[in-house]
Amino acid sequence: MNVVCLDLEGVLVPEIWIAFSEATGIPELRKTTRDEPDYDKLMKYRIEILKQHGLGLKEIQETIATIDPMPGAKEFLDELRSITQAIIISDTFSQFATPLMKKLGWPTIFCNELEVGENGEITGYKMRCEKSKLTTVKALQSCGFETIASGDSFNDLAMIEASKAGFLFRTTDAIKKDYPRFPAYESYDELLAAIKAVL
Repeated sequence: MNVVCLDLEGVLVPEIWIAFSEATGIPELRKTTRDEPDYDKLMKYRIEILKQHGLGLKEIQETIATIDPMPGAKEFLDELRSITQAIIISDTFSQFATPLMKKLGWPTIFCNELEVGENGEITGYKMRCEKSKLTTVKALQSCGFETIASGDSFNDLAMIEASKAGFLFRTTDAIKKDYPRFPAYESYDELLAAIKAVL
């Protein structure tokens, strides 16, 4: 039995933090897991910038409400789910993901939780588990599933590496250069064909 494990941001929806950076005019918030492999360091950096500017969950959610899935993402996901199981494994947060899951037709997502004060200030975050993407893929494998994984960032590489097949999708030239062993695709049709070939 197979299960496809997909990253969310950069693969199915635009990067939330980049959209928020553009909405607020704060360029420092453009940094993502494509730029910073250490997720804890990245999140502490983001939380500090939000604090400096007096921004909280409400402002980010207002931006998320304006974000639509990438063109073709829902159709890709619908077709994929008609032929195999699929789970989105993301380092985003349930407070960010829910409106986007609605627009994608409510696929299954495993993600994390923000810690939010009564005034809406983001004070911290809670990861589901350590090395959440790799740990989840290994847990699925322990349940008898063979995993196929795809993502675009540093934090996707471990789950791609650990799976029976793994693909980079709309990633950076630097990651493609450093990880030439992983096929890299730019279109949903290419990615779907590659997944179908290993099912």
